[in-house]
Amino acid sequence: MKKLILPFLVFALVSFTTSNVKLTDFEREKAVKEMTKTHDLLLDAVAGLSDEQLNFKSSPDSWSIAECVEHIAISENNIFGMQQGTLKTPADPSKRDQVKMTDDQILEMIVDRSTKFKTQEPFEPTGKYGTYAATLDEFKNRRIENIDYVVNTDDDLRNHYMELPFGVLDAYQGLLFMSAHTERHVRQIEEIMSDENFPEE
Repeated sequence: MKKLILPFLVFALVSFTTSNVKLTDFEREKAVKEMTKTHDLLLDAVAGLSDEQLNFKSSPDSWSIAECVEHIAISENNIFGMQQGTLKTPADPSKRDQVKMTDDQILEMIVDRSTKFKTQEPFEPTGKYGTYAATLDEFKNRRIENIDYVVNTDDDLRNHYMELPFGVLDAYQGLLFMSAHTERHVRQIEEIMSDENFPEE
């Protein structure tokens, strides 16, 4: 599994100037770094796992690693789709005061597994991609496309908004949320692997 090559992506940013983008160079690079990091965290976490390890469940009602990966792939599609949906309405700077969390607070909150969230039905793993390999490829392909979007977009991501159960995010924070969500479930995968009954191979 190839990791994303961050230096190449960061290099791509130098062709942009503040005159033709709405994101600052700092914001753009921060999102690219976060999305690259969590892409690589997932690939590292699942590298070399056997079918038995991928399908192990610590309890009958818990998810397996394969199901976590499917949930991540589904979420990559759905959260990005929600983020893009916000851009279909006019930008509205007057709503900025509804955004209560900073970018860093979003990243910290989402990866914190001491707080649990119930997964909504559209995000539940159901085997929709067919095989585990196809599911992982779906995530990798979509993440590459989504990073490419961040590198190239001129969209005003600070004045469009996503309403989520835990608060209002701007569209840029929606991308950070999507990335942090991946790390959240990588931590879940690590919890599964730490189970005393987790198969050795």
